[in-house]
Amino acid sequence: MKIEHIRINGIRTPVGYAMDSVRVSWLVTETAAKKAAASCVEISTDKEFQSIADTAEGELNAACTVMNLSLQPRTRYFVRVSVTADNGQSACACSFFETSKMDEPWQAQWIKPIPEEQSVVAQQDESPAHRVRHVSEEFHPVFEKSFSVESKVTAARLYITGLGLYVARLNGNRVGQEGLTPYFSDYHTEVQYQTYDVTELLQQENLISVELGNGWYKGNFGLAGKKNNYGSEFQLIAELHLIYEDGREEVIGTDESWLYRGSDTVVSDIYDGEEIDRLAWEGKDNPAKTPVISVIEAKLVPRRSIPVLEKESLSVEKVICTPAGETVLDFGQNFAGYVSFYSRQPRGEKIVLDFGEILQNGNFYNANYRSARSQFSYISDGREEWVSPQFTFFGFRYVRVTGWIGTLDPADFAGKVLYSDMESTGSIVTGHKKLNRLFLNAMWGQKSNSIDIATDCPQRDERLGWTGDAQVFSGTACYNMDAAGFYNKFCHDLSVEQNKLNGLMPGVIPVLEPNIAFSAVWGDIAAFLPYTLYERYGDRKALEQQYPMMKAWVDYIDGKDAERGRQYLFNFSAQLGDWLALDGRTEQSLQGGTDEYFIGSCYYAMSAKKVAEAAKALGLKEDALHYQELHEKIVNAVLNDYYTASGKLALDTQTAYVVALYSGIYRDRSVVVSALRERFYKDCFKMKGGFVGAPILCKVLAENGMMDEAFYYLLQEGYPGWLHCVDLGATTIWERWNSVLDNGMLSGTMMNSLNHYAFGAVIEFLYAHAAGIRPAAPGFTKAILAPVPDRRLGWLKASYLSRSGLYRSEWEIESDGSLHITLEIPFGCTAQAELPYYDQEMIGELDAGTYEYRYRPTVDLLRRYSTRTLIGDIMKDEAAAKIIRETSPLLAWYLDTGSTDYLYENLDTLRRMFFMGFSKEEVDKLENAILAIR
Repeated sequence: MKIEHIRINGIRTPVGYAMDSVRVSWLVTETAAKKAAASCVEISTDKEFQSIADTAEGELNAACTVMNLSLQPRTRYFVRVSVTADNGQSACACSFFETSKMDEPWQAQWIKPIPEEQSVVAQQDESPAHRVRHVSEEFHPVFEKSFSVESKVTAARLYITGLGLYVARLNGNRVGQEGLTPYFSDYHTEVQYQTYDVTELLQQENLISVELGNGWYKGNFGLAGKKNNYGSEFQLIAELHLIYEDGREEVIGTDESWLYRGSDTVVSDIYDGEEIDRLAWEGKDNPAKTPVISVIEAKLVPRRSIPVLEKESLSVEKVICTPAGETVLDFGQNFAGYVSFYSRQPRGEKIVLDFGEILQNGNFYNANYRSARSQFSYISDGREEWVSPQFTFFGFRYVRVTGWIGTLDPADFAGKVLYSDMESTGSIVTGHKKLNRLFLNAMWGQKSNSIDIATDCPQRDERLGWTGDAQVFSGTACYNMDAAGFYNKFCHDLSVEQNKLNGLMPGVIPVLEPNIAFSAVWGDIAAFLPYTLYERYGDRKALEQQYPMMKAWVDYIDGKDAERGRQYLFNFSAQLGDWLALDGRTEQSLQGGTDEYFIGSCYYAMSAKKVAEAAKALGLKEDALHYQELHEKIVNAVLNDYYTASGKLALDTQTAYVVALYSGIYRDRSVVVSALRERFYKDCFKMKGGFVGAPILCKVLAENGMMDEAFYYLLQEGYPGWLHCVDLGATTIWERWNSVLDNGMLSGTMMNSLNHYAFGAVIEFLYAHAAGIRPAAPGFTKAILAPVPDRRLGWLKASYLSRSGLYRSEWEIESDGSLHITLEIPFGCTAQAELPYYDQEMIGELDAGTYEYRYRPTVDLLRRYSTRTLIGDIMKDEAAAKIIRETSPLLAWYLDTGSTDYLYENLDTLRRMFFMGFSKEEVDKLENAILAIR
């Protein structure tokens, strides 16, 4: 028996984080026991647990136990978790966390270069062709401080932040492994600082250096692509606290005793990229200068951002010599990060790396990056070294290399995959190779768009926190990875922007332009995301912190509705609607054909209900009653405005029906389900949904008795469809269904990202319905395990490491038609097991353990086709086509003459076409033969 995965506030051994409270979670593994008989959590200020600061014991919630202690600044606390199981086994494990400076005053001062120097462009001899600049150079400072250590230091902590980005080194060694610190914030109001343990880096004589880059703070950023959105000057503040063996403390803080000089970085920008010039100061003065003391209005706050790290390293898959004579590296995978390379280049040579997602006509291409230059350049001084950018990142698969002298060895290049430090928690593998690729595409989309903030894309001149993308994908994200820490910080960013807008939740953060994107679905992240986090992680304290954001969003809509006379509908303001749906005025139109106010009002109702549920969970009875009543009024208003008395929805689009079912707003569900089926038929069984309809399509179908249709749309290889993109070579999720045309060419450059994860939200259907792993209580302390097999997959293996432990659901359709199912439930948890196509007594609730079932299902899972399979799909099978030709001369005639009239019909609809010459006897015979195919 072991205790593992101890987390404090959802983070492993957090140091220097903002801590409003202390919540501890843990997992018990490697035991046959079912549950805990007793648990104990102790927190101490010493490793030996002699001085106990707080204890919790009894029947504790391993997914989230809230402790009660008063935290002191700059203090390390040790955590011990002890568990005795119901079989007598016991285990114990320890972890720690360390507080920040909290409210402790800073002794250090903000320092900056001489103001006029910051705007000076370094002079450069531009006569050689390889030194020509495409972007203006800028003075980038590196601050330094020398100091001596008088005696033995037992502990050393560096508290530091910089504007815009910083990289700190102590005695030449990088402090920490994080990239892009201090991360994104609303720098007008707050700046995060980080805490590092630098004890092991100290020597007797020491030099600390900090280099600064532009970053989000003062580089190009936002929809308008402006510079200096938050400020125009590089600035630094840092305190190094040294604790000596005799207990004495020394603080070395930034002040006028520090010095600065120009660094080798001459260009740094999130969109444009970076340039390192090892000869930047050759022949020019670069003396050490005294900085200027400065003051900023923003408050210094402990970090909320989890680390952004080089999480993976990819090798070059292929070196391509293009028809245009370019040298292009193909990493085989679209991702976000940068390229490191080993330079042996002669002095003065310039290497230029350009980044792109796709080749066009075999040549390098990145016009879809729009104004983002997306380039990394390096000028060598002759030294041999590994070279990496420090202040930017790129979204790419292909890299054009220009200026390389000598033979290019792909081993000298490495693709560094950059994303926030989230542990992978979910896995799905099936017998369908293309579906497995789709799962990976969604996972890579999540990685690429999780660099501190939940972005829309990682490559073009955007990389912003579009709230609709995050809202629709968050359910999948929380299965794929332990995203609690990441999204808790994002919720903080959202609430900061919302507070400035009096409750309005913008469609994109940060808000840097006066024209605010404001829409349902996007804004509804305010209610949806906190509630999703509570369902998945069971952190009631986090829900409590995020509840004001949920409430403020619904109150904002309610207030605007009241101003114009209450209608209880969100039928005002510009709306984004079913963005990029295919049933708009044209397939390339931005908005789909579904009434955006119907969508908005349904989401308004759902948000009100989520606020009511959150209030109930938090014990806020009056709020719970108020928002439940508001929800009911919105539902009634939608029913009155959009439904006929007979229960028919007045809107006839796929997304309208899907949203109606998703929100539970209908007079008669069966009427809506029938209308949706008819709409599919009218649309030739082609998916039409955009950012609203498509992400939830399959799970809504599954929840409403249409699993066969859900699998059909998931596995559709024709356009539009998820696997159609896979067939065209996608390694991430695209922004549009036709981002790339069948001929391999991009469909346009205005708004066309090949790494946009919204449509990847379909993976939630695989976890929750194909595998059947769903929460039945917050934090997955209880679950539903209800897998549903499909012969097109053959088998499926899924696992989810929840905050309460590992759930596993596996099924396989065996060669004799039997169904083999394996379910695993973690220690301390229970699950309601629902076996598919099972005619014996229901299994019911299961305790922790592993369970196997093998039985003959009530339906023939080896049957290749059903009466709803499209004739066009059946005809792709030679054996089935032969049966058609032998059994139905009339249908064969239509097909042999190239007619497409019946490609989108099925056996059910043929029965209704007696007037076209299809007799009952003919269809019966055809059906029996087709359904007999295994």
